[in-house]
Amino acid sequence: MEQRKFKKKNFSSRGFSGRYRKPFYKRSRSKFKNRNRRQKKTIDIQRFIENIESSVSKEPMKIKNSFKDFNFNQSINQNLSLSGFKDPTPIQDQSIPHIIQGRDLLGLANTGTGKTAAFLLPLIDKCFRDRRQKVLVIAPTRELAQQIDQEFRKFSKNMRLYSAVCVGGMSTYKQLIELRKNPNFVIGTPGRLKDLKQRSKLSFSMFENVVLDEIDRMLDMGFVREISQILEQLPKKRQSLFFSATLPLKIEELTKKFLNNPIKIEVLTNKVPKNVEQNVIKTKKEEKFNCLKDVLIKEELSKVLIFSETKRDVEKLVKDLITKGFSADSIHGDKGQNQRQKALMRFKKNQVKILVATDVASRGLDINNISHVINYTTPQTYDDYIHRIGRTGRGDQKGVAFTFVY
Repeated sequence: MEQRKFKKKNFSSRGFSGRYRKPFYKRSRSKFKNRNRRQKKTIDIQRFIENIESSVSKEPMKIKNSFKDFNFNQSINQNLSLSGFKDPTPIQDQSIPHIIQGRDLLGLANTGTGKTAAFLLPLIDKCFRDRRQKVLVIAPTRELAQQIDQEFRKFSKNMRLYSAVCVGGMSTYKQLIELRKNPNFVIGTPGRLKDLKQRSKLSFSMFENVVLDEIDRMLDMGFVREISQILEQLPKKRQSLFFSATLPLKIEELTKKFLNNPIKIEVLTNKVPKNVEQNVIKTKKEEKFNCLKDVLIKEELSKVLIFSETKRDVEKLVKDLITKGFSADSIHGDKGQNQRQKALMRFKKNQVKILVATDVASRGLDINNISHVINYTTPQTYDDYIHRIGRTGRGDQKGVAFTFVY
């Protein structure tokens, strides 16, 4: 009875237009989600302006260990030396001892800080000492999965350890052949891993070690259910490692549910990549492309990664740049894997000067010597901005980021 009275009350107030408005309790939640999404796009322009000096931490983290202190197999140490690795990064220095001890771990660190080696090195050593060990590495994108595999092959050279990469957009047949070889490491994206499981080509029960890399990105892409289903099918007795650049509520929930007494390692002392100079370019919408051309012709822009919001905008921008005589290529979700790999390879080998991409390239891709990142469209969130500009100024190099604003 009370409920009926509640409905009859004047909650159906009319707005300024005179249209009927649903009561607050009846309104669709999606409206509020969309409102929140729109609000995220409003980012203070001042956050895009920061010089290198002001972003450098005054008290850099002290490294307590050398790679030799971890007592890795001699082959790993040789491979590290051949790859030019001298000292561990902070995330490696703090994470590796706990991983060696078999602890579950939540590692939080900025992009480009060596998270991949932080989990690969101790797990490669673990598998070398006990070849019955199997490791499942889950990554958000094909490119990141393949990059992890490249790092694995570099660190495990001459150790007779093998990997299989299982990602969408590539031949399933070839991936099945790799799986039949009984690899120690299976590296894949959630969708393809789930597909292989449904076809009875992959059993998650064999993996006593699991790594979720860039887990925040996977959640952004809507893989929460797939990740949970995979984790639920793993052995209860296992070592689980989560790595992320941010810590949203969903990750905290997954941590509580799937990690066993985890150690939390956090080296997020600087949100902003310390070697990146940030600037904004104010222009009118109709003059935006001409302004971009004026920027790109400068000699110091030797290798440029440009981010645009949609796949259609990316393709249009690339065509316009090529028409104006610039050497450019593109990557986005509508391109096949072979096309994306070809574009990335051309960019890495300096066969093209400019790569235009959607946010598919903002996480995990390790491309050397990118001199400039240009946000042709404003990122939706500040975290997206951080990941974008993290493609330049990697390691000890300096980089520059421009963001176009109206």
